Order: sequence, then structure tokens, then C-alpha cells
Amino acid sequence: MQYKTLPFYKTGYFSTLICDYLAEKPELKPFYNRFPEIDAFQKQIEEKGQSFGLEARVTLVSALKNQYQDVETSELTLSHIELLSAENSFTVTTGHQLNLFTGPLYFLYKIVSAINLSKALKLKYPEHNFVPVYWMATEDHDFEEINYFNFNGKKVQWNRKAEGPVGELSTEGLDAVFDVFSEELGHSSNAETIKVLFESAYLRHDNLAESTRFLANALFQEYGLVIIDVNDTSLKKEFVPYMEHELRNQVSFKAVSKTNDKLAEVSDDYNIQVNPREINLFYIAENLRERIVFEEGIYKVLNSNITWTETELIKHLNENPERFSPNVIMRPLYQEVILPNLCYIGGGGELAYWFQLKDFFETVNVPFPMLLLRNSVLIQTENQLKKLENLNISTETLFLKQSTFINKKVRDISNIDIDFSDQKKHLQEQFKSMYDLAEQTDKSFIGAVKAQEVKQIKGLEHLEKRLLKAQKRKLSDEVLRMTELQNQLFPNQSLQERNTNFSQFYMEYGEKLIPSLIEKLDPLSGEFSILTL
Repeated sequence: MQYKTLPFYKTGYFSTLICDYLAEKPELKPFYNRFPEIDAFQKQIEEKGQSFGLEARVTLVSALKNQYQDVETSELTLSHIELLSAENSFTVTTGHQLNLFTGPLYFLYKIVSAINLSKALKLKYPEHNFVPVYWMATEDHDFEEINYFNFNGKKVQWNRKAEGPVGELSTEGLDAVFDVFSEELGHSSNAETIKVLFESAYLRHDNLAESTRFLANALFQEYGLVIIDVNDTSLKKEFVPYMEHELRNQVSFKAVSKTNDKLAEVSDDYNIQVNPREINLFYIAENLRERIVFEEGIYKVLNSNITWTETELIKHLNENPERFSPNVIMRPLYQEVILPNLCYIGGGGELAYWFQLKDFFETVNVPFPMLLLRNSVLIQTENQLKKLENLNISTETLFLKQSTFINKKVRDISNIDIDFSDQKKHLQEQFKSMYDLAEQTDKSFIGAVKAQEVKQIKGLEHLEKRLLKAQKRKLSDEVLRMTELQNQLFPNQSLQERNTNFSQFYMEYGEKLIPSLIEKLDPLSGEFSILTL
């Protein structure tokens, strides 16, 4: 097994905001609490410990025990749930949608990051306990984002009508998906293991939340992962004061809008990830999850006939908190209210919207967690590594966009110089003397000199492109081998982890896949990982 890393900014796949965060640019410091270094967790532990009481722990543990009562899991996971009752126990949390059969590979990397960070914290702070948590996004309603996964370049898709929270969706119809997927898998030993996993998860459970819990538990129970379904009445009760505050005062809208303005002032390159609504809560009913709005003195649920006065709404909230659901702005607050959490682990897009929330957390007096970019990984086989070495393709070159990648490699391996930079520089020096001459004789000729310079520079660039194109044809075999290899590692010219399902690699590596990730990935490395299995 070979392991390399590459700085995130050198991959070309991460935003300026994330690269600046990893570089600890001082301009970003106001938008997060503490940078995720192992020594910084001491203060985070102290801060969270002072704000998270015993009553909240009792509610959390009771809810988790209820959710796990029909789940066969490991002794380590059960002990982690019990440990959360203790004041010296804290969580490390990652969250993800209920993607069919986990969706893209980074589902694994998120959870591995949480597990490994929990281990690292236990070594550093042995007097405390640290529990890795997977937050299931059971209340999301974006079915089109989760109803498929990619296997060997093909989309395996679940087609059905879907309304309301995805966690409540019936698994009816997934037997047809299983039949299609089984044909693609074949009959190897690893294929049979994957079939059993899919069948057990989706054909023996009634809804998507139960299926996803079973699957994540089957993959990670031996590492003590705790899976939480937050579409839970007892947990929602803990969040009622914050939801009431939101409904009465639109507090998140005001705070996040203010932060968005501050971020925009820091850099034009920092794209705002989410824009707050005046009320950032949904209402849930059967086959319904719609926004709550306040119009003309009345609270309404969009696309329905449901309305309330303020008094009626607050009464309903306190009596039926399970009917209310936080959106992307309020979900992080819900997480930090019900969990003794120290750190949230997410992808670049997720962390980008967390940076919009610190002022909001301070307004409602809830500690802001540390933010950690999850592990990102490129998995390659020994055979692919040998091909890369034979073609003399460096790691940095491999991450280039394909057109740039091809042009660079053709220039590298060509037996003639296709770079006309020296010629263009020489031409520009010649024209400099012509500008001087025009200045001394007739300044009206400066425009004509400039036009001629532009024409001749463009002519050289055209010749350079033609020569490069000719060399590509001459070296077509090498170009084909290089592009095929890059396409294997970057499907659809995107990061492997954002496209490919874990089952494709399980077919190759079987039961050693996840242990290899656990062994090699360092959640605090701050770099992109290239893993040869």
C-alpha cells in the first residue's frame, strides 16, 4: 500500500474560500471559532462542557437507545451511546443525505474522518471520551439528489414519485433496482457480499431511514459509529425554544445576512453558499415538507392551506415539535443544541455555509463547533500506479484539467520544442525599438506598430497551436494511454470521490477497503490523499 498527499490548493478542485481557510488566512478568523489542530480542542472541550447539561444528555441517550432497539450493532457502539450520559463525553459529527447505497465515495471518507479524529482525540485527551456520530439527513426532501449511484460508469437509479421527508419514504420498488444492480455485479465472492448488503438494507426494511441506518451500521459498527435520526420528537423538544425564537424574531435571517455582507467584503472570490429566508423552518405533514412564511400578520405553509396566528403557531410548536424541521441554516444549530459536539466534519461546500453561521450562533448563545474539511482521497490500483510511472506522470500533473494535462504531456515527451515563449519575447523586444522610433519621429505610427505586433504575436500563437496539434497526432498512442488512465481515475473529468460508489472498489478490495482507509487517512493532515491499494 502506497500513500501520498497533495496540498488541496494544488488539486484545482477546491474553492478559494476553503484553500484560504486551510492556509489560516487571518481575514477568515472572524468566521470560525478555532482552527482544527489537536491542541486547540482543549478549549473547545471546556466551552462545550460548560454549555451542555446533564438533562440534554439524558434526552439524547434515551432517543438513541430507542432508535437502536431493533438494530444489531457492536458492543463498542452500544458503549459509546452509554458514554454520552457522562459529562466528560463529547461527539465528533459528520452528516450526509440518505443517498441510495451511500451514493458517492466521500460518504465513506466523512465517516472515516470522524472515526479517526475521535481516536486521535482520545490519545491526546485520555480523561475524556469521544464518540463518532453520523447525522442522517432524514428530513431532506431533495429526492433527485439521492435516488441513484454510479457503478462502472453506469447510473443505477431508483425511479418513483417522492414527496415529504426522504427518511419516511417506503423502500417499495427497490427490488427492481436490486435486480438491475445484481446483473452489473456478476457472481464473484465480493459481488455476492455486496448483493447481500444491498438486499439486507433495502429489501428488508420499510423506509429509507431504517435502510440507511442498517447500511452505515453494517459498514462501520466495529469502529463504534453512532448513527442518529434527528426526525425525533424527544430531540425536537430540546430545540423548541430556538424554533420559537426563530418564528417570532427571524433571528437567523438577520444574523446570517449580516455575516454574508462581511464575507463579501473580505473577498469577491468567496461565493455565498446559501441565502437565508426570513423564517428558516419547514413544516412536515404526510407527504409534505414546505417552508413556513409570515405574510400580512399570518403564518402560512407554502403550497398548502395551513395557516396560524402567532399564538396558534407557538402552541402547535410546543405540542407537536416533530412537525417542524430546520432548513440548511437552522440544521447546524439543531445539531449543536442536541449533541455535546466539538467538531463538524464536512466537504468544501458544507464548510462554506458553516462560515456564514458564526454570528448567528453567538446571537443565540450556542458554542460554535470547530470545522474540519473531511478527508479527500484518490484510490488507484498498483497497475494504475505502474502505468503512471511508465508514462512519467506526476501526481500534480494528473490533477490538471484534461486539455491542460494533454498539452503539458505532449510538450514534455515531444522531441521538438513546442513552446514559442522565447520567440514571442524576442518579437516583443524588436517591437519595443519600433515604438521608440515612432515616438521620436511620428507618434501617429504607434497605433500601426501596435496592430502589427498583435498580428504577429497571434501568428506565432497560431503556429504554436498547429504544431502542438500535429504532435498530438504523431504521439496519438501515448496521448490515448494518458487520457484513458486519467479518465479511469477522474470519471467524467471530476474527482473520483464525487462520482464513484464504494461498491466498485469493494469488488476489487473486498473487506480490506474500509480498514485500509481507517489505517491510512489522517483527518488533521490538511492535504488531499492519494492511496494505492
